[in-house]
Amino acid sequence: MSKALQDYAHFKALSNQESPENGHSGTMLRRILAKGHKPRICVVGAGVAGLSGPNWIHGLQENPILDLARELEDALMDIPEVKPTVYDKDGRLLSVQDGRHCSKLMWEIIEEAFKHSDQGADSIPQNQSLLDFFKVKLKEKDIPAPTAERVLNLCQSWGDYIGGDIDRQSLKYLWLEETIDGGNVFLASTYRAILDRITNDVLPHVNLQISTKVTFIGTSTPEESATTTVPVTVTTSQNETAHFDFDEIVMTAPLGWLKRNTNAFQPNLPKPLQTAIKNISYGALEKVYLTFPSAFWLSPADHQKPKPFFNHWLAPSYTPHHWAVECAFLSSLPAPQSHPTLLFYMHGALATHVTTLASKLNPTTPEYLTTLSDFFKPYYSLLPNYDPAAPACSPSHALATNWQNDEFAGRGSYSNFQISDPEVVGKVEFDKDIEALRKGVPERRLWFAGEHTAPFIALGTVTGAWCSGEGVAKRILRAYWVNDVVVPGVEIGDEAGGKMGVEEGKVAVKRGGTGLGA
Repeated sequence: MSKALQDYAHFKALSNQESPENGHSGTMLRRILAKGHKPRICVVGAGVAGLSGPNWIHGLQENPILDLARELEDALMDIPEVKPTVYDKDGRLLSVQDGRHCSKLMWEIIEEAFKHSDQGADSIPQNQSLLDFFKVKLKEKDIPAPTAERVLNLCQSWGDYIGGDIDRQSLKYLWLEETIDGGNVFLASTYRAILDRITNDVLPHVNLQISTKVTFIGTSTPEESATTTVPVTVTTSQNETAHFDFDEIVMTAPLGWLKRNTNAFQPNLPKPLQTAIKNISYGALEKVYLTFPSAFWLSPADHQKPKPFFNHWLAPSYTPHHWAVECAFLSSLPAPQSHPTLLFYMHGALATHVTTLASKLNPTTPEYLTTLSDFFKPYYSLLPNYDPAAPACSPSHALATNWQNDEFAGRGSYSNFQISDPEVVGKVEFDKDIEALRKGVPERRLWFAGEHTAPFIALGTVTGAWCSGEGVAKRILRAYWVNDVVVPGVEIGDEAGGKMGVEEGKVAVKRGGTGLGA
């Protein structure tokens, strides 16, 4: 999903509205420009993630992305109550009762962790992880050792939510992983219709430069900005000696790109922004789709009853690296979106290993398919009805994401919040870092949008990216005498964000996606 297109769509909608000019704050130059012409806005983004990006819509209450999906009659799937199937470290399928018990324990402890983080963050050490909390709680609950081991293995799947290992997840700032109330839905029809709708609304009104690498962003000082008519310049790799002039610039580039390109900004970014970009972690979620001739893991009787959507293989002793793996059965999607595909979610060392294997190969070659099929074979060969001699049990197509090797994706997925040693890096305050990014540098006409600047209840999500762009568009318009801006739809949170309480022992968390709209 292109954040640049999302952000500009909101700006265009807002700028076409009539509003009185009645004394709202803004620089004198902006007021003069607003009388003569519409401001020249440059939105620098990472391009379009396409259909290999996000799968989920996070939060069912007052969610503009969900509203848009419903308007377009997209196919949405609530995850069935059927518990996931779970294979233990020796490749044995756990009984329904044991699998349900482990899953219930895991989510019970996660809910307790959210409550603890939400209500007592000030007392939690900066270097205490979610995994540390799991170990303490399993001991307190006096869980038998075999079950405790399974729960500790199962909770590794938390990494597929944040794009990082659970032993790096900050307990202190776990509350930043909460999302809008109401749970999550799988967008079975993909984001295609939403993406088409956004591009159709925006493209007629923009000068879109694709395959154009921005190498330099020059902004005026606050003093210069008050007197110059060219406060922002942008240089691209196509012509290092020429530049484009704008009145405002909105950076929707991923956090990972910002981390590697702070030197692209001149003058240097203010210290609070540099600190924020350095402090906030950047995840690395990857996915592999394996499509089979048919869903061999389903028997005829399975089609007549609710089917599990997730499957877990816990720290397998039968693979060289013992990487736990989670997959989604896309055969469980409603017709006509149902298809015989296993969607594997990966993070950490596993994700790096698989993307390294795949990135060396041409996706159209048999070798690409064979490499991915062979890697995941120890996992999918344990599924019901597997027969190595049956053609239906051999993948016919494969697709792997490769965000870690994508320069413009920031070599990762989306922001997360990891532990750190205060004696080494000092005190870290992620909430203040997010607020610094969200504020941007308006006195230099420089703004930031994207999932990493979203309201606290929408960080790391498509909804968050959308809302951040909407917020920046409103602030720019207000600087140009446009007051009382109203956008059809809903708003999420206030501009300063804020904590969300965990109600009735339930918590909504984000599900794996990409930094270009998770």
